[in-house]
Amino acid sequence: MRPFLEEARALLAELVALPTVSAEGKALAEGAEKVAALFRDLGLTAELAEGYGPPVVYAEGGEGGKTLLFYNHYDVQPPDPLELWESDPFTLVERDGAWYGRGTHDDKGELVARLMALKLFREKHGFLPRVKFVVEGEEEVGSPHLEAYVEAHAPRLQADAILWEAGGVDARGRPYLYAGLKGIVALELRVRTARYDLHSSYGAVVENPIYRLSRALASLRDEEGRVLIPGFYAKVRPLTPLELEVLAEIPDESEALKEAFGVRDFLGGARNLEFNQRLYAEPCVNINGFHSGYGGPGSKTVLPGEAYAKLDFRLVPDQDPEEIPSLLRGHLEAQGFHDVEVVVLEKGERPARSDLSHPFVDLARKALEEAFGAKAVLYPNMAGSGPMYPFLHHLKAPAVGLGVGYPGSRVHSPNEHIRIRDFERGTLAILRLMERFFGIL
Repeated sequence: MRPFLEEARALLAELVALPTVSAEGKALAEGAEKVAALFRDLGLTAELAEGYGPPVVYAEGGEGGKTLLFYNHYDVQPPDPLELWESDPFTLVERDGAWYGRGTHDDKGELVARLMALKLFREKHGFLPRVKFVVEGEEEVGSPHLEAYVEAHAPRLQADAILWEAGGVDARGRPYLYAGLKGIVALELRVRTARYDLHSSYGAVVENPIYRLSRALASLRDEEGRVLIPGFYAKVRPLTPLELEVLAEIPDESEALKEAFGVRDFLGGARNLEFNQRLYAEPCVNINGFHSGYGGPGSKTVLPGEAYAKLDFRLVPDQDPEEIPSLLRGHLEAQGFHDVEVVVLEKGERPARSDLSHPFVDLARKALEEAFGAKAVLYPNMAGSGPMYPFLHHLKAPAVGLGVGYPGSRVHSPNEHIRIRDFERGTLAILRLMERFFGIL
């Protein structure tokens, strides 16, 4: 094992040991202080910004004519269910060529890879390049305060390019990078038809909220997944010829994913370009959960008094997450569902996509290919969401994501991990990107 991997493992172990679960408000101040200390150990100045939820860690330093800004987060998902972990989630464990623990990939392992890449850069070239870091503590709960921070500190955060938090290799080991993220808004629909649960015999005369809510949910999309809410697609930005070209170049993994997921088929039988376009470049609605009545063993003859469902909308440029609840309410009213309550669960995130023709995108792609020795796959944006929009909007700089994970890293699940070989190559790719970016070829 290379010496820098031993150091990386030690740093990652220190970070994983802090249970920085933002959903539960745990150890966030300690996590921020630890991250700031790591930056200072590297020779950067670091400070904690208060008043934006958990402390935002800002660090900067180095020299050079250009500036590269890194975005990461130090908070993690809850470890539950604990019984499914093969080792303590907050103790870094190495087995079978991988590092296990909550946050090893998302996002503490990614942060450590950037720190190690900077150390390798300094060892190799004798100085640190001009870099800035923004590391927040509430990404896993939707980053509700980050946009206000970025807007307020935009002059200080100015950079020529942004390296986003994560990435890695695909199912076939090909390195990938992405230049954007979908937006999201999470909602809850609620229906109450009685003050309390009734004897099921009243089903002859009392409306069941499950029937009512299921009809409302069924009205949101057609059989192929297209959203039926009027005005939902009105602000969707048409894809450029280059974006369509990049989507067409993404290897078709639909059959492999179909087998891995154990699904009969994809909506509309999507394959190849259509599959890629729907997954990465089109919005959608998804029902996360439906809750009502009795679900225990045996039977209980009851007519529930209420039902509720949680759902999310994934959005693409230039849809506005603040507009979606109003469109949804209008649709439900028009369909006669006046009794269905719409509740916004958390602040939404706007979709973001960098200009794929920007030189930084090609530079990052070449750096990946040099580090991995394989052709890199470029995604216009990923299917997931994150707080990229404020950075693109306020800083006017392109953002690209690449990192150290793989599809089996079990992000947000028990036994989260990264493979050491992916961490090594991902770190070297970041090193090579910085060399190219700062003109050290």
